[in-house]
Amino acid sequence: MTRPAITRDDLLGAEDYERRRDEIRRRIMAVKRRRRVPCGEHATFHFESRETMIYQIHEMLRIERSWDRPGAVDDELEAYAPLVPRGDELVATLMFEYETPEERDEHLTRLVGIDRHVWLQVGDTEPVRAQIDDAQVSDTRISSVQYVRWSLDAPRRELLRRDGTVVRVGIDHPHYTASAVLGEETRRELASDLTEE
Repeated sequence: MTRPAITRDDLLGAEDYERRRDEIRRRIMAVKRRRRVPCGEHATFHFESRETMIYQIHEMLRIERSWDRPGAVDDELEAYAPLVPRGDELVATLMFEYETPEERDEHLTRLVGIDRHVWLQVGDTEPVRAQIDDAQVSDTRISSVQYVRWSLDAPRRELLRRDGTVVRVGIDHPHYTASAVLGEETRRELASDLTEE
């Protein structure tokens, strides 16, 4: 069973969102904290959900003041709805952060090929390589923001839902090697993204 797609019916109007924004923001920031996984000094995985993507769409419409612009809502839905986990996968925004533009440019050039070097491991199973959005990489440099997803088979999904299962995420690129163990609170959050058979 797949998760329902985000549609216009899931979105608030501009006035309703502005009125409820503080309350929504407090709730989503707590969710985002539980879904944030630092990996080494310069990379962070932000695991996404239907809830975080609905919030992101609202915020983009608010920032751009584009609620009433023809096609704007559809554009945001097209951009962010694909980042909602479909029930058999985990999805994350992977961000590389460096202190200066010069340092960032140097490292993002060296990280070409990152699309073959991001993994997630559930328990003692074989690590699963991430699928990365082709638009975020080129032959000469990568974007500092990468959209990644891991398809998980039924045994891995069942294992990830089990209390106490150790879940690791990592990068094994020649110019950036790091891994992290997800906390139990994060594992429980991500388990909610998965549907049962």
